[in-house]
Amino acid sequence: MTYLELSEDGGGSHKFYEVTVAGTQVTITYGRIGEAGQTKVTAFPTVAKAQAAAARKIGEKTRKGYATAVRGVRQRRAVTRRTIASTRSTAQQAPVLWRFDSGASAFGIFVDEERCMVGNQRGDVFTVSHSGTVTGRIRLPDGVKCIVADDFWIYAGCDDGRVYDLSGKVPRAAYEIAADVDIYWLDIHDGVLGVSDRAGRITTIDYEDEFQWARPGIGDSAWMVRCDEDSVYHGHSRGVARYNAADGVLVWENKQADSVLFGWQEEHSVYAGTGRRTVHRLAKGDGRVEAVYQCDGAVYSCATSPGGRHVFAGDNQSSVYCFDASGELLWKLGTGCGSAFSMQFWDDRLYIVTTDGTLACIDASPAAIAAARSGSVPQPVDVKAAATLEVVEPSAVVETVLETTSEAGDGVVVECVREGERLRVRVVSPGFESWNVQFPKEIREAGARYLVDGVRSAGRGGFYRAYGDIRRLL
Repeated sequence: MTYLELSEDGGGSHKFYEVTVAGTQVTITYGRIGEAGQTKVTAFPTVAKAQAAAARKIGEKTRKGYATAVRGVRQRRAVTRRTIASTRSTAQQAPVLWRFDSGASAFGIFVDEERCMVGNQRGDVFTVSHSGTVTGRIRLPDGVKCIVADDFWIYAGCDDGRVYDLSGKVPRAAYEIAADVDIYWLDIHDGVLGVSDRAGRITTIDYEDEFQWARPGIGDSAWMVRCDEDSVYHGHSRGVARYNAADGVLVWENKQADSVLFGWQEEHSVYAGTGRRTVHRLAKGDGRVEAVYQCDGAVYSCATSPGGRHVFAGDNQSSVYCFDASGELLWKLGTGCGSAFSMQFWDDRLYIVTTDGTLACIDASPAAIAAARSGSVPQPVDVKAAATLEVVEPSAVVETVLETTSEAGDGVVVECVREGERLRVRVVSPGFESWNVQFPKEIREAGARYLVDGVRSAGRGGFYRAYGDIRRLL
């Protein structure tokens, strides 16, 4: 057994890599120092080939700076948990149609035409129908910071420093953030990941889970990152900045919208919710202030209806607000279930996740709001998860032991090839370009072929993204 660690000063990488040879079997365990990590077991035809493969892996790691160490001497680094006070709103009650208690403080939310999702600080991700039925549960290894969508794919960023792809039957680690990045928020556009962190930095990682660029920022506590085709928008304690997505060159900074606690974007504008009781709308082109939306408490979250016609905000006093685009307050109502850490508008409904762990569905139609302002609200339905609901979770077994098949059927065949020290995946099926494929690193094995449900070209071109289930092709 050979145990290696890479632990850099100043909060850099903090990882381990263990290789064990037992006869013709090689077991590799890797991850963050102080955690159990992930395990991959590979069998070889002979003992000599197993030993050679182990030596090659050890050599690759030592060339990257790993060194022999003793397990347990270095300890796991602390992770920031977001703990912010919430008080009860004195405003009239919002028309909450249903609410679901996820079991822990939550600020990961995703809503589309098919479902709603909430991720909480225990690592649970629940799927709930728009009518209020719990239809799925995923248990991730650590607290969920946020849930974001990128075309077909849905990702959850967690306190273990990984970003999990939730699009298949089993959640898989799609990105692993450097150990010095204490995730506060993340966003993904066309396979490129932007991460804002506790230290106020912005980091981008490409579709192969490889570092692109990082910038320190001028503040700390960076709760906002939003990405589009050309740019990354970054908000922290001292303002909002725009960087070129390709190279990280600073385009503009706006220090008026400081103490940023949340970010949102539309096609031409970005929105920054602040601890100074405002939401600032900034022009993407030059960063100028287009409108200011004034609230009565620190703004924990914000969102818009399509095109920015209405702007919604949630404060630290368990109230939600609705403004018109110009900044006029249309209504303010109480949630009755805590302050909204995150929110999303969909089809005349405002979905929020709160400090007490509730996913709530608020009827934001004009008729429902008018009734609520006159004191008439429905009795919320308290949604419960069935005791028999299956819990899906990633594990060492799931990550390394794949379903197998000998028939390609309607799927797409991809192959893992060695390119220098890296393993790349490319499409073998006819009719495709010779581009690399975004594919989980943990299951790559040189020479192996896999069957995926399909691949899509990235919007910018140059690489494919695999989606759906992954099976080993025999």
